[in-house]
Amino acid sequence: MSKARILLIEDDAEISRLTAMYLDVEGYQVDVIDDGAMALEAIKKFKPELIILDLMLPGMSGIEICKLAREFYQQPLLILTACDDDISEVSLLKMGEDDYLVKPLRPHVLVARIEALLRRNQVNQSNQGPSKESLAINEERNQVSFKGKVLELTGAEYEMLKLLYENSGKIISREQCCQALRGIEYDFSNRSIDMRISGLRKKLGDDQMPYKVITTIRNQGYKLINE
Repeated sequence: MSKARILLIEDDAEISRLTAMYLDVEGYQVDVIDDGAMALEAIKKFKPELIILDLMLPGMSGIEICKLAREFYQQPLLILTACDDDISEVSLLKMGEDDYLVKPLRPHVLVARIEALLRRNQVNQSNQGPSKESLAINEERNQVSFKGKVLELTGAEYEMLKLLYENSGKIISREQCCQALRGIEYDFSNRSIDMRISGLRKKLGDDQMPYKVITTIRNQGYKLINE
């Protein structure tokens, strides 16, 4: 049984072959690409639980891939570099990577780092609210699904959740919530907002404090927790 799906982005054919072979023996499912220009689409296609990314790639550099990937990919990212002088650890961390290794790779160290990153990510996810992957909005159908289940929402609840979703991690004021309801309900008072939030929490299974999906920020508004 595969432990996790890993995307290896490496243009050195021999390194890719040996690394993929070793990880396969360890029980990981490995997808390999060798062109930086294909990286972002591959991440979206394969949805890996961890990425191993070489810095020096044709098409698009590992640095640029990392920056762009972090706009939509929040799983662990392990950088490979030929020399620790190529880029400082501080720069890598600022860039959005979770760890890095210097070539030549030592297989047992690579596996240990991968296991550590996956464990840490699992712990983090267990303490977090929903990600944008668990909560999805289909605007064409005005439909919301949470953890694979379609929610039955009123028009006002849908508009409220859509506003929170589009601003995940940010505080949305009551005034902004009222604007979202304008045209949906005539009565968009503070009490109406509270009732809609309460209804959403129940349908999201988040009606017991402390709230893990929609939290109340005292005297400011509400926030959808996504990390």
